[in-house]
Amino acid sequence: MQAHQTEIAIIGAGVVGLAIAERLLAEGREVTLIDPNPPGSGASYGNAGTIADYATLPVGTPDVLRNLPSLLFDRNSPLSIRRAALPSLAPWLLRFARQSLPDAARRNAAAIAALLADACPLWEGLAERIGGTDILQKRGCLYLYETKAAYRAAHADMAQRRTLGIKVDLISPDELGQLEPGLPQVEGGAAYFTNAVFMADPGQMVKRLAKAITAPVLPHLITRLERTASGVLLSGDGVQVRARHVVLAAGAHSRALARAAGDRIPLETERGYHIEWDMPKPRITRPTCPTTRGFYLCPMSGRLRVAGTVELGGLTAPPSPHRIDKLIEGARTIFPDLPDPDRTWMGFRPSLPDSLPVIGPSRGGADVIHAFGHGHIGLTLAPITARLVADLIARRAPQRDLHATRATRF
Repeated sequence: MQAHQTEIAIIGAGVVGLAIAERLLAEGREVTLIDPNPPGSGASYGNAGTIADYATLPVGTPDVLRNLPSLLFDRNSPLSIRRAALPSLAPWLLRFARQSLPDAARRNAAAIAALLADACPLWEGLAERIGGTDILQKRGCLYLYETKAAYRAAHADMAQRRTLGIKVDLISPDELGQLEPGLPQVEGGAAYFTNAVFMADPGQMVKRLAKAITAPVLPHLITRLERTASGVLLSGDGVQVRARHVVLAAGAHSRALARAAGDRIPLETERGYHIEWDMPKPRITRPTCPTTRGFYLCPMSGRLRVAGTVELGGLTAPPSPHRIDKLIEGARTIFPDLPDPDRTWMGFRPSLPDSLPVIGPSRGGADVIHAFGHGHIGLTLAPITARLVADLIARRAPQRDLHATRATRF
């Protein structure tokens, strides 16, 4: 049994945990990272690469609630469920339905928007510190509407986002064609989020972040957390770590440890997929989301990545060939001549019913700080979460109101 002692132990070396480590080290803290997997793997690698400061709407909305049964049980839906997981998911789904009611959805959207403020400049600052500025692209992001009806319906959505401070232009098919001549002609048009920033290789960015961090990384799985008179004791597969503070940033794997810290968090797992085609020059120059299909076309460095859809289904089941096939089929509706993909991937996103993360002290005390549950915006919120965690550990007033992200809200 290896024994370690540290001021701050961070459980989880994904992009959130790494960003927290970078921030704390800059403030002169002693940090140890703990993760059984290589730093920056998992969802930190396989995402759509968008710094999505415009992603203010929660997954659960009145529109989703109206269509929830058909969405969840249609195998071809962009939001679906593994039927074998339904019994265990039922309590989570009831919470999700309540959070999709109009008042709750408006409240959640406002809280998400407040969290996302400054996401792009904070990422630009982090990228500069770790030598990753060349990976960021400032060309905005597109939501694609294939029909006139979908384009008309988007006006209300975009008006709501504007009230939350998001800059977005609704553009015609001709204007879309000028921006992205490689896309097929559509009847509707697009929403153009002009300030959005794209990460052309999130895996490479997180590798640079990990390389810039001088803290030790322990390759172990932590399975037990207990408070003692001399600090928080973590134990797992052949390791014990005693720390003054513990930051729980283990993403979809955080629920059991949060419970050991005193918090019952209704955390479930979204299984996200991507497929990739190698190509010297991707056919588009900015991330584009065909909104009815629930995925992003992402012009990554040297490849086109198609990432997205939501499948609720836990941590243990193998990838669904059907979900991968639907991504391929969807991509070919945009680019019919695409061959078989060069690679496929599945990863896990932590999902909470209100689409808000848990950021803040545990119910049992501020010696354990929660920093997980970011859902679709973990990459976006990494430097923001890092700043908030550093504030909490330093006993400074956090630069965001954390009422909406408190662990005790459930």
